[in-house]
Amino acid sequence: MTTPRLASLLLLSTTILTPSLAWAQDSTATTTTADAASPQDGTDEGQAPDISVPGGAIIVTGQRSRNVMRTAPQVISVLSTEEIARTGEGDIAGALGRVTGLSVVGNGYVYVRGLGDRYSLALLNGSPLPSPEPLKRVVPLDLFPTSIVASSLVQKSYSANFPGEFGGGVINLTTKAIPEESFLEFGGGLGWDTETTNKLGYTYYGSKTDWTGWDNGNRSIPSALQDYFGSNQVINPTGDLAKELGGMLVNGRNAVVQKDDHVQPNWSADISAGTRFDLGGATLGVIAAAGYSNKTQTKQITQQRAQGVTADPDQLFENFTAVNTDNRVVANALVGMGLEWGENSIRWTNVYIHDTDKHTGLRLGKRENNPNADYMEQTTAWYERQLIDTQLVGEFKPADDTTIDLRAGYANSKRLAPYEINAEYLRTNTEADPYGEYFVNRLGNGNQDPTTITFSRLNENVWSAGADVSHQFAPGWTGTVGYAYQINSRTNTRRSFAIYANGDQTQISNFGLLRLDVLLQPGTWYLSDNGVNYGLELREPDASTAQFDSRLLNHAFYGKLDGQLTDALSFDLGVRWEYAKESTILRPIGAAPSKATDLKNEYFLPALTLTYEVQPGMQVRASASKTLARPQFRELLYQPYFDPDSNRTYQGNPFLEDSQLYNAEARWEWYFAPDQRVAVGGFFKRIDNPIESFLTGSETFITSYANAPKANLFGAEVEFQKYVPLDSWGGLFETRRLLLLGNYTFTKSELKVKDSDTVRIYGAGTGTSLATDYFTDGAPLTGQSKHIANAQIGFEDTESLSQQTILFNYASKRAVSRGLANSGQPDIFEYPGLTIDLVIRQGIKLSENKQIELKFEGRNLTGRSHQEYQQMEDGKVNYNTYDQGRVFTLSASAKF
Repeated sequence: MTTPRLASLLLLSTTILTPSLAWAQDSTATTTTADAASPQDGTDEGQAPDISVPGGAIIVTGQRSRNVMRTAPQVISVLSTEEIARTGEGDIAGALGRVTGLSVVGNGYVYVRGLGDRYSLALLNGSPLPSPEPLKRVVPLDLFPTSIVASSLVQKSYSANFPGEFGGGVINLTTKAIPEESFLEFGGGLGWDTETTNKLGYTYYGSKTDWTGWDNGNRSIPSALQDYFGSNQVINPTGDLAKELGGMLVNGRNAVVQKDDHVQPNWSADISAGTRFDLGGATLGVIAAAGYSNKTQTKQITQQRAQGVTADPDQLFENFTAVNTDNRVVANALVGMGLEWGENSIRWTNVYIHDTDKHTGLRLGKRENNPNADYMEQTTAWYERQLIDTQLVGEFKPADDTTIDLRAGYANSKRLAPYEINAEYLRTNTEADPYGEYFVNRLGNGNQDPTTITFSRLNENVWSAGADVSHQFAPGWTGTVGYAYQINSRTNTRRSFAIYANGDQTQISNFGLLRLDVLLQPGTWYLSDNGVNYGLELREPDASTAQFDSRLLNHAFYGKLDGQLTDALSFDLGVRWEYAKESTILRPIGAAPSKATDLKNEYFLPALTLTYEVQPGMQVRASASKTLARPQFRELLYQPYFDPDSNRTYQGNPFLEDSQLYNAEARWEWYFAPDQRVAVGGFFKRIDNPIESFLTGSETFITSYANAPKANLFGAEVEFQKYVPLDSWGGLFETRRLLLLGNYTFTKSELKVKDSDTVRIYGAGTGTSLATDYFTDGAPLTGQSKHIANAQIGFEDTESLSQQTILFNYASKRAVSRGLANSGQPDIFEYPGLTIDLVIRQGIKLSENKQIELKFEGRNLTGRSHQEYQQMEDGKVNYNTYDQGRVFTLSASAKF
């Protein structure tokens, strides 16, 4: 990597005039024994996974059962503990990326059949979760380590016991519950990233406890600044308070970028334990788990912005190379208790996840409006996310033909980002400028942006409850009624300061040579009091859009009937009534609050699935349903927000409306042997008023949203899983078998836009514009890959833990942002391409109850890069493209 070394020299050139200051999840899966070969009629299955969903449609708690995927009324995919462990993934998002029709986009957002994250619903033990991300209402699933998840269910055909906000599917995570026997397990791992580990990266001091994921107080907000935030007043840029606050924002701990010549390896550790007690007629189980992972990734990113329809580097609006180093620390804990008596059970589950990203970046490049100059930007930030979830679930059977399910949950998510600092230095490269050969920070004077310091905070609470009663009133006929309540309350604050210099040009340039913490030390704010015309100003330019509150209230009632019409034909019929009120209130600083949106709707959402058993083990399903998708909270706010992960600025649209989806699906399935199957299916969705993103702006592009008129999506998928016994080979293969697993999904989507169609765009004149100015007829939905494929080829022992699996994953290109339709700019595409991983697991049995598991993982073996680009006629504009390393991890765990 040559550019990071070049950037380090440029950084040093800004510091030689001042004295230097020196300051100085991979989870270990539970070891199991692979199921031995079973009869080949497809009816006898091994241990069923723990699954808990609302409505009691599928509740399995580890007993020996028939195949859940086969017997479920709807189309589902289930990843059991064993299947998750085989993939070797450290978080559940990565494991779900192996499921038919699912792809992982960005930081852990799972897309179902090419539909965006807004069309995917994530539940934990059947209860809703809040998101710690300002731009999303869906939780990123990379937060959940696989070590705390017993199973993951993906349901793609809608049933009325699930929330109506079910566009592409629902993902329900079930946490580990009562253990079958007492155990203690602990482990750890060490990883090496070929693009990061032991190579040059960047960091900043922060605090001495940053490696834990928690700050030691260095980032605490001073009382004077806290008082200002609570005053509901906009600061006077040149007043005494501005000088006081300006002098405490930037210091050597939070703003000095340092080289790290030898970035540390990745490492992780986890521990879990469980036991059960016989209470005489009842069983009490307790399980606890904790984990920690520390991973670092350095990315050398090409970031270009086109202003026309050409890829000519000399005509780009921006052409930058950025080097970002992110140190991500995740800590998690789970404590669960369960009580079972007869066919009744009560489960109390508590989950805690703390996820921190320490971000440091340098960016060097050119801009079209000043082509001779070089721009260098530095960024330091600390993003802290936290999720706390507690749930109480009761499953009761007062009579042989009646089941009652009760559930209640509370979840809280937080996101804190204090002292997010961005500063820009400019080298003019002109002889007329006495400082033309140096990088100078002129603080917003001339062709430069000001230095900004941002404090953001998100807090969201979710309260939920539900009750379901099922009654079997005739053999094979069951009716279920249920009620669900949910309320989301989110508060988001983003206070951003911009520092400008409005004094003498020469003096501004003199001071601009200084390193940032020296440039903005407390004394420089009072230079004007001593006759020096430096003229620092502290402004809060986004005060009018700094705070907002959002709320979603949802009441739902449903009824469902399933039964056997004939010995071969069964049905599942239901309807759900939902009332939802979604509101967003903007709270500008120094002004009265104003309600930005107030969406109130009620829907009847029917669903029907028919299943016909052609012969034992072979069946055909057909389903139809209506579902919906609501706008995300931030999408309803006409408030700019910069997301450092995607390097994009977003702005909402208060005119957004709900989308309505009409779904149909048909599927043939053949379960020809235990844990072996082949299935082929087709699906169709019509979406009215789909919410789509588009780019706006002529220079600084902003991603905004609008309801496109209509969209159609259709596709087909095929999957198979086959075990081939190898005992006929004899010798080492006598107890081994070959696993062949694969799936492929074809999806095609098209926006339907007529010349006469209009869309509502906030701030666009009357608010109504031609849809063709923003969307192109026939364009695919954002986030949708036409082709998604997975394959696993593995060897495993049927009598002990010994697995060697190679995993393939492919996704074709997908649009992640719309181009400027009225300027002819193409969409921005991401191309995941083909990745190949290798996972080797080997158990070493020490005694009957003691075992060690050794695991080797090789990720991204082909070194596939991240590609995000616009395809112009004369070449590519690389919007956000970088190399990704091959990652090799060794881990071990011991179970007693």
